[in-house]
Amino acid sequence: MQQAIKLNSFQDRALKAPETVDIFLGGGRGGGKSYALALLALRHAEQYKEKARILYIRRTYKGLADFELLTRELFTMVYGQSAKYNGTEHVWRFPNNAYMEFGQLESHADYSKYQGRSFTLLLIDEAGQFPTPDLLDLLRSNLRGAKDIPIRMAIAANPGGVGHFWIAKRYVFTGAPWMPTFEPKSKRNWIYAPSTFSDNLFIDRDQYRDQLTSSCPDDPELLRAWIDGDWAVNRGAYFASVLDESRNAIEPWKELPKKWDTYLAHDFGSSAPSATYIFAVSPGATHEGRYYPRDSLILFDELATNKKDRHNEGLGWTVPILSEEILAMCKQWKVRPEGVADDAIFAKTGHGAGSIATEFMRCGVRFMPAKKADRLTGWNIMRRLLSDAGKPDMPGLYISRGCTYFWETVPYLGRDIKRVEDVDSSGADHAADAVRYGCLRQRNTMQRIKTIG
Repeated sequence: MQQAIKLNSFQDRALKAPETVDIFLGGGRGGGKSYALALLALRHAEQYKEKARILYIRRTYKGLADFELLTRELFTMVYGQSAKYNGTEHVWRFPNNAYMEFGQLESHADYSKYQGRSFTLLLIDEAGQFPTPDLLDLLRSNLRGAKDIPIRMAIAANPGGVGHFWIAKRYVFTGAPWMPTFEPKSKRNWIYAPSTFSDNLFIDRDQYRDQLTSSCPDDPELLRAWIDGDWAVNRGAYFASVLDESRNAIEPWKELPKKWDTYLAHDFGSSAPSATYIFAVSPGATHEGRYYPRDSLILFDELATNKKDRHNEGLGWTVPILSEEILAMCKQWKVRPEGVADDAIFAKTGHGAGSIATEFMRCGVRFMPAKKADRLTGWNIMRRLLSDAGKPDMPGLYISRGCTYFWETVPYLGRDIKRVEDVDSSGADHAADAVRYGCLRQRNTMQRIKTIG
């Protein structure tokens, strides 16, 4: 005898959304999003039988294990032993000949497994683990079916992952929850379906809240995002407690104050973006109506070589082209084209070609090694300066609103899951790295001055 399937209010509402509209399940943790994906798969298989071809995707195979157990429970409840699961192939075959496959997609090389294949329903779980939407957009080309089958994509994610920014920008802040909104990239209507664990009657909510609280002891913003499912709350797990636009953001400068020390900070990339900033060091003075305490650092211009709306994908510029743009930026402000850069560009490339830094020097841009040493030292200096911005007697870190790549990436960087004191480097951390080098350079300069004194 079949058992009745119980739904919470979020899952019930998600199943009632029109099948012709794609859906983003984007609430806090514990709301039942993965179970909702399994229910969408079950309904699709029942409705379209042998024509139903379903693909469930996670970024890694390790992430599939929980969903496999979930579907074993659900599908066994409905079909008994009639539905067969092949653990080696990660494939469900239903008694009505519907087909469901579990897959992994971490790189473009992984996509070759799906090249040329057709699916009628794509389910993407934990989409926040994807730093950019590129692979998921590519996978969408596999959505094909007969005219009488509505092809569909369903995505689930929590706030706070490395993909927080692109997900929020694409699916959350484009329209009201539960209302269809046109998404230009896919040329489809999407529904944003939020959920929270407080609406999930099938878990011990008090115990789950305690678990979430204990997992974020030093990150109240991320905890609020996980509990409330609010994508606007999370400014990025790593810098959430120290970066505040009201303190750190400044209006673009019209001119550079005289006799302020300036230098460049650069993070090199070609297939990945490069990021270059001009730093100014305040002698303890007022400029354009704002006072900057002595030794405050001001980022007043940037050059970022990312593709439009692709914060982790570079333009492929060569060193001569990049140097030409850096020189043009420096000429505009009348500053010397010299500063610090990632230690890696000073390594010899082989075949007598010298290093990337040598190539920059030939083009007129002079970099010294940032001597970044321990990443955490640089992050701690940067975090302290961000936190002290706005204090009248403490040096702080201030960033022009014209540094758009900084503001579009740094506030959203998450913590490394395995090393919570560090930034998750799978995100678009290029601006953050360049700024970290600039902060280290100033710290090292101050130490040398004290030693000489």
